[in-house]
Amino acid sequence: MNIKETIKNIRVSCNNYVDPDLFAFIIDEDFHMGTNNISEIEGYGINDDDSYEERLLKIHERENIFLPVGMMTFMPIINECDLFCEKDYNVKLTQEEFDENADEEEKLFGILIKNNSNDYIIGKTDVCNCSIDASFEKIEKSESEFYEKIEKIISEKII
Repeated sequence: MNIKETIKNIRVSCNNYVDPDLFAFIIDEDFHMGTNNISEIEGYGINDDDSYEERLLKIHERENIFLPVGMMTFMPIINECDLFCEKDYNVKLTQEEFDENADEEEKLFGILIKNNSNDYIIGKTDVCNCSIDASFEKIEKSESEFYEKIEKIISEKII
């Protein structure tokens, strides 16, 4: 994976669901969310003239980062799940998949890229890191249509 190009690729479509300058999050080792205000972070060898992507790459050398790809909203209707990103997707879920994956809160889905590596985990985070317990949660890989659709959407964004 080319992380810099992947970041650019995802940021291009951010205007539909998030501010492009606030889209990436730092994720602590315990998976709790840190800041997403990358342009105001100091240290990490960041220079004032570094681009957003350069800043994020320097931070990534020491921190896990989360790149959201879209928003996941579960409707209170059995067998319906909408995945919102630059396109709208509709995935039919079995009752079991709905029970397993449904969440009363909206979540962002995307990838957590482990610090200083190209390894990533597909998961979800709270829409806002304002709450004290905001955190990243891995979405367990499965053969379900739900997981396969998220995996397909994400794979189209990774370069």
